[in-house]
This record gives sequence, structure tokens and C-alpha cells, in this order.
Amino acid sequence: MAEGRFAGQVNNVELTILRSAFLLVAAGLGVYLVSPGVISGDSPAPAWLVYVVLGVAALSIAIDMAIPRKRIEAVSAVFFGLLIGLLLTQLVNLALTPYLVSPRYARPVQLTLGVVLCYSCISILIQTKDDIRFVIPYVEFAKDSKSLKPFVLDTSCIIDGRIADVLQTKLLDNPLIMPRFVLQELQNIADSSDRLRRGRGRRGLDILNRLRSNMEFDFKIHDRELPEMEGQPVDMKLVLLAKHLGGKLVTGDYNLNKVAQLHSVQVLNLNDIANALKPLHLPGEHLKVLVVKPGEGEGQGVGYLDDGTMIVIEGGRSHVQKMVRIGVTSVLQTSAGRMIFGRYEETVSANPAPSPAEAIPT
Repeated sequence: MAEGRFAGQVNNVELTILRSAFLLVAAGLGVYLVSPGVISGDSPAPAWLVYVVLGVAALSIAIDMAIPRKRIEAVSAVFFGLLIGLLLTQLVNLALTPYLVSPRYARPVQLTLGVVLCYSCISILIQTKDDIRFVIPYVEFAKDSKSLKPFVLDTSCIIDGRIADVLQTKLLDNPLIMPRFVLQELQNIADSSDRLRRGRGRRGLDILNRLRSNMEFDFKIHDRELPEMEGQPVDMKLVLLAKHLGGKLVTGDYNLNKVAQLHSVQVLNLNDIANALKPLHLPGEHLKVLVVKPGEGEGQGVGYLDDGTMIVIEGGRSHVQKMVRIGVTSVLQTSAGRMIFGRYEETVSANPAPSPAEAIPT
């Protein structure tokens, strides 16, 4: 982060030098224009023309400073749109020249065509800038980032918050795509009248601000919706967008995971990552666990590890709120989580202090 602040200070110094030089050049241009023989023959032009040129230069700098975050894709789209529009205007003018007999209408027609064609080209390129890359440096880094598929973020993974912690470890450096319709859904949750739902939405917005403010993350909000998304629910829009971008869908939603798999979209399931990092307990091992509540089956009790893994204890129903020793019989691993099944062996403490389950050496 220190390097990022240093780079920002260097950029500010360079911009200050550039703007100062621009004002000096504008002043020199104004003085040149009021010199005799430049505009109005041998007589000098009005002196106020210098202030007009300086005013235009100052206005340009003010507009530049008012838009601090500029996207190179948008700038490139405007540049190439003007270039293509002017080229098309020249070609159309050459084609229409034989038909424009009166010079009185030739100039207005040419100017109108130029404005319309330039606007049309810029508008088309701005709307399709996510599909067509006009960034010259992108070619240099395309080889390095070719294998990095973008991560399309789901509402559930943003509210969950673990994705920010995973990225903070620098284990993954893929680009992050936040669809605009998911952001809108998150804002609706944050504005909900239900207190619990409102808290979840605000937590999600805090996570988004954390991702966007961290310069180490390549975070981008995707505004454009595909035609086939019209009328589709949010989950289906996410699947279609991930398939269109050739990326991976990041979610903790079990149902969305299954829908994405049906459409051959790769999914990064946060629960799978969490389960892969949990300590593995094999059948035959022994654990000490607090029986929290009765289970659904006859004679069963339920306990939890410190990472949230549920333990179903055969013969544990009569030992609720007691620390017991169990033997692991089986482990069930699914995308929805992990469950451990064990058999009650003995009571360790009748009035235990709240503490996580711990393994006992065999």
C-alpha cells in the first residue's frame, strides 16, 4: 500500500507539471494570435483574445480535475469513434459530391453527416467496449493474464465476506466482476425494513467498499446486460454473464451452484474452499465435544466444532450440556458443508465451560 501511495504522489507531481506547461503554452499561443499579421492583417488582434485562450485552457484543466478516475476503455472508444467517424464522413462526402449540385447545401450536409457519423461510432464503441479491447497496453499483458479467468461475484458471497479474506492472502489474483444488477439487489437488501436483512445488506456493501478501495484487487463493476438476460431472475443472469465472459461464478449458494453446473459454468464455491481447509477427522479418532442439543434421530445429540462443523452423536441425547468423549464413525463431505458422525463413549465433564471440541490422541 505504501508503494501505491508513492506512485499516486508521483502521478500528482507529473500532472501538476503537465498542467503548468499547458497553461504556459496556452499563454504563448494567445500572445501569438494577437500579434500583427496573424489574424487581422497588419493590425493586431484584440488583447482580450489572450484571456479567451487562457480561459479555455483553464476550463479544460478544470474538467480534467473534475473526473479523476478515467477509464482507458472509454477514452479509447471516444478516440477511435472520432477517427472512424471522420473517415466515414470523408468517404460519404466523396460519394455524395456528384449529387450536391448547389454549393449552398453541400457544406451543411457534410457537417451534419460528420456530426451524426461521429456520434454513432462513439456510441457504438462505448456500448461494446467490454467486448472489444482498444487498450494498447492490454496486448502486452495478454500473454500473462490469459489463464486468469474473471470471478463473477454473487450476492451471497459478498454478504458472506470470506471472499475478501481469501483474496487478502494473495492466493488468487483473478479480476473481480461485480454485475450492476447484483449491486442493485444488495442495495435493496440494505434498504429492507427487516432489521436482520438490512444488517446483512449493509455488511455486503462494506465488503464491496473494502474490495474496491484495495488497489491490489482488480475490481470492476459490469454495467452492460446481455439481450438474453432480459426478464431473467438474478441467478440466471449471473450464470449467463459468467458464461459470456468465460469466467467463474463465485457463490456460496448451493442451488445456484447446481444451476451453474447444468449450464457448464465453472463455480468457485466458498464452502468447498472452507471444507478443504478444515482439519480432517478420520473414522476411529476420538474427540471431546460439548453436546449442545438433542438430535433428530432417536437417542442422538448434536455438537459443533469451533469451525462450525456439526457432529451427530449416537447415544448423546441424554448428555445435553455435557462434555463427552466420542469415537468418530464416519464423515460426510458435501458442497453444503461437512458432517461428522460419532458414538458416545463417556462423559468427560458434567458442567463444562464453553469450549470448542478438541481431538484426543488415540
